[in-house]
Amino acid sequence: MTDPDLEAGEAMQRLLASARTALGEPEPFTFAGRRLTPAEVVAHLAPYLTESRRARIEAVLDERTYTVVPVVEGLINTGNVSAVMRTAEALGFQAFHVVTHEAHDDGVRYKTSPRTTQGADKWLDVWHWPTPEVCIAHLREAGYQVVVTHLDDRAVPLGEIDFTDPTALVFGNETDGVTEAMRVLADRTCIVPMSGFTQSFNISVAAAVCLYHARRDRLARQGFHGDLTGAQRETLRAVFYLKSVRRSREMLARLTRS
Repeated sequence: MTDPDLEAGEAMQRLLASARTALGEPEPFTFAGRRLTPAEVVAHLAPYLTESRRARIEAVLDERTYTVVPVVEGLINTGNVSAVMRTAEALGFQAFHVVTHEAHDDGVRYKTSPRTTQGADKWLDVWHWPTPEVCIAHLREAGYQVVVTHLDDRAVPLGEIDFTDPTALVFGNETDGVTEAMRVLADRTCIVPMSGFTQSFNISVAAAVCLYHARRDRLARQGFHGDLTGAQRETLRAVFYLKSVRRSREMLARLTRS
């Protein structure tokens, strides 16, 4: 008989298996000891992609942004993490940060769910952090304002946030919301205005509402959502090619040896 707690924990680990941290970021373009440029990766792999697939990758790149990054803190239900990942990827948000609190709580008990990312995590830059402090320090150094979804005395409606500014939008867990540590670190707190008797949304619904609004806000203010730099676009194109061609890394390793 399987242990449901163990299964759930393993499911969360699989979900974060490709995650990176500031201490150990993988080098995506080194094969058989030789480093390739993104352009070289694309040139080698392009013949193995159909014209329609290459066009689809370019269309996705057109709508990608690193300016707004979703952050989920302390989520214990793998289905909820998966759902937020799917929403983020579908709406063009490339980076995704997960704070698990593993450094402070060895007794975290995850819950599994039949919902999956439907492969969305494959296309995201997933970052994994053990505490709010290290996550926010990284984001602040990168120039992001930190906006936490939380109802308190200083909370403003979501519509008052300018999402054309670099913004990390933080969502808390299913029962307690964001932690006090995260609230202390936040630059601002915001809420989704609600008109009914219900006082809160499920985390996956709240994230979907907020991220959809963020995309619409960017379109309304500046006329576009995707805003990759040339270097970001070139790198992501190579990453997407790698992930679109079966056994691409083995193929490139053989090519670089020859």
